[in-house]
Amino acid sequence: MLTKIGLKLIIAVGVITIVIIGVFSYLSISAQTDALISQAGIHANQLSEAIKNSTFTSMLGNRREEVHAIINTVSHEPSITEIRILNKEGAVTFSSRSDLIGKMVDKRAESCYACHTENAPLQKLPIDERMRIYRISADSPRILAVINPIYNKPSCYEADCHAHTKDQTVLGVLDIKMDLKDVDQQIEDSKFRLIVLAVIATLALGLFIAYFVRKWIGKPVSDLVKATNQVSSGNFNYTIDNFGQDELGILAKSFNKMTKNLAEARQQLFQSDKMASLGRLAAGVAHEINNPLTAVLTYSSFLLKRTKDNSEVQEDLGVVVRETIRCREIVRNLLDFSRPSVPKMDNADITKIIRSAIEVVASQLLFKRIELDAHLDIALPEVTVDPNQIQQVFINLLVNAADAIGDNGGKISVDPSVISLSPYGLAQIKNAVCPQRHTLMDDETRINGLPTIKVKAVSKGNDGIINLDPVYGKHRHQYGIEIKPGKDLQVSCPQCNVSLIEDNIKCLKCGSSVYAFEVPPHGMLEGCTNPGCTWQRWQVMDEAGQKDHIEVRIADTGQGIPKEHLAKLFEPFYTTKGKHGTGLGLAVIWRIIDNHNGTINVESEIGKGTTFTIHLPLQR
Repeated sequence: MLTKIGLKLIIAVGVITIVIIGVFSYLSISAQTDALISQAGIHANQLSEAIKNSTFTSMLGNRREEVHAIINTVSHEPSITEIRILNKEGAVTFSSRSDLIGKMVDKRAESCYACHTENAPLQKLPIDERMRIYRISADSPRILAVINPIYNKPSCYEADCHAHTKDQTVLGVLDIKMDLKDVDQQIEDSKFRLIVLAVIATLALGLFIAYFVRKWIGKPVSDLVKATNQVSSGNFNYTIDNFGQDELGILAKSFNKMTKNLAEARQQLFQSDKMASLGRLAAGVAHEINNPLTAVLTYSSFLLKRTKDNSEVQEDLGVVVRETIRCREIVRNLLDFSRPSVPKMDNADITKIIRSAIEVVASQLLFKRIELDAHLDIALPEVTVDPNQIQQVFINLLVNAADAIGDNGGKISVDPSVISLSPYGLAQIKNAVCPQRHTLMDDETRINGLPTIKVKAVSKGNDGIINLDPVYGKHRHQYGIEIKPGKDLQVSCPQCNVSLIEDNIKCLKCGSSVYAFEVPPHGMLEGCTNPGCTWQRWQVMDEAGQKDHIEVRIADTGQGIPKEHLAKLFEPFYTTKGKHGTGLGLAVIWRIIDNHNGTINVESEIGKGTTFTIHLPLQR
């Protein structure tokens, strides 16, 4: 099915094709006609010269019978209609038609106009001006007549007969008339062949044009119209197949990115609405749960005091008291999730926090026959954290690991250590502004759960958005514009269009242009505009050098997480557990770690397991 634009294009190209082929055919027919007429004229002139040469001797001897015999013999050729010789007075002295001999011709008639001007014959006449084409009647074939002047030569005026004087230039004219019926037939045949060829070429080109217009324009435009109708009806998951690298292909890619962004924006709005509902629900739940939790805490604390002599009961009641307090903190954290709060920082032993988390989940791990390999016998320095929040992080990760392993048994390993890390590949950009102080942070588009840096890019007249990876040294950028290597790229603020390109500064690795923006309060970050180059420089961070961190690796031998899920793993309400998960656990973990200026990374392989790595800075 052709679109209107495709049909218009086919008609326009078809008309142009017809005009071009028509002009070409007309010029070709004209050229062939001129060539055939020219060949016929050359043949007639050669024949005329042959007759002149054949009759020359007979003319000198005034042997008229021989001249008549030669003319009559030649005139029997099918294409010759008449041969005649006229003297200088215009009388027919020799002719293939005996009835014309002795008659006078009008010097102003068609046979004489080219040779006579002001009643005086021309001395020299070009061959093309000695030819004439005419019809005897409207329905008769065309006649080609060629006149050949007979010039006075010494052998003529020096002959014994002295028939001509030396002063005479032209003695007479040899006139040959040829029938052009065969030539006209060839011309008509050529016209027919060219017309047939033109029609076939026009039809063939029309079919080819229609096919390619439908393939390259009609179908893509129809798909785009269909896609826009799908999006307008609310189907934001509809995508367009790749059309290639032309303008329509770029438009299709932009359309797919637009629908993806719209779907993500709608999801963000949906999640924001869920967050608002969760906040209202949390406020009510906190009020309703805190009362029974207070009662449990009160009675368990009272029982704890009354059972001082029973160590086993004391230990169990201690767990109840501690976990009741933790439940109250979880309710408070649920409120904090919708209304973020500042962690209550204190120096704490990370090993002790991990042990407390293990005690909470120990029975669950035992029930599922999961082996726990925790290396907690090494001495670690204290770290400034909120102990309750960090304990919640470890509990959630251990529970998630147990869920990933399932009921068939497996292994979870916990490895804390001290590690010195460079900011390159670790430091996160949490704030970025342009020279006009407009924020460049984009909370809607995330990379591995982190808000990105949004900049506007222009390449070869096309503009789009680039979302830069917020981790210094990482290059998982998302490009909303096609950038060809080696081409200059302009980068600017999406809000005010102020350029972010640094003047007179080039990339130290590839020589391309360099963009830069401020990361308050940590100075300027610079990066290469070439997508194939990984160069970045954050001078403040580089000068600070390596910093010591507490690293905790929690690995399981569970089923693993698909790669396509890793990028959204820390987003609120995103879960890989189906109906069994809320999607808040890892989101809460990420927020807690982020509030501690730490980082959390995940590595996973289907069938082999998952490893979460937490880094908490030792120096604040």
